[in-house]
Amino acid sequence: MSHQGAPARRGPRLVWITLAVVVVAVLAVSLWPRSGTPSVAERTRSLASELRCVDCEGLSVADSATRSARLVREDIAARLRRGQSVDEIRQYYVDQNGESILLKPSNRGIGILVWALPVIALLLGAAGLVVALRRWQRQPRLVATDDDEDLVARAREQLEPDA
Repeated sequence: MSHQGAPARRGPRLVWITLAVVVVAVLAVSLWPRSGTPSVAERTRSLASELRCVDCEGLSVADSATRSARLVREDIAARLRRGQSVDEIRQYYVDQNGESILLKPSNRGIGILVWALPVIALLLGAAGLVVALRRWQRQPRLVATDDDEDLVARAREQLEPDA
């Protein structure tokens, strides 16, 4: 059997470059700074969406219709009007209720693991895929020669019953 080398293909490379450009564009648009100062209502909604409703399972204070959630939203707005920062208000609620009040884990201490592990798993998976695809791509392509075809034809003739 002979080995036929695979010609270099530009298709897969073009796909990866296009994918990289799309990812960079999406990140740039999503991280682009917004202009203007957000209103008290916008900042209240933003912070309320980060806090877990104490009465509801899995809902934020912003999404909950319970009395306690409404009171928390009113308290956040009042604190913002008094000049407290969003970080100060968030810390107040963490001090009162513990880290479990946050819908998103903190990016400090053990909370960083919650953010980092999925990213690490994704990167390791992507690296494994790249290694596997490159290894697969390097495998020689086997092509039957004319001698191989003749050998198979003779073997079939010997196996077939005489008619």
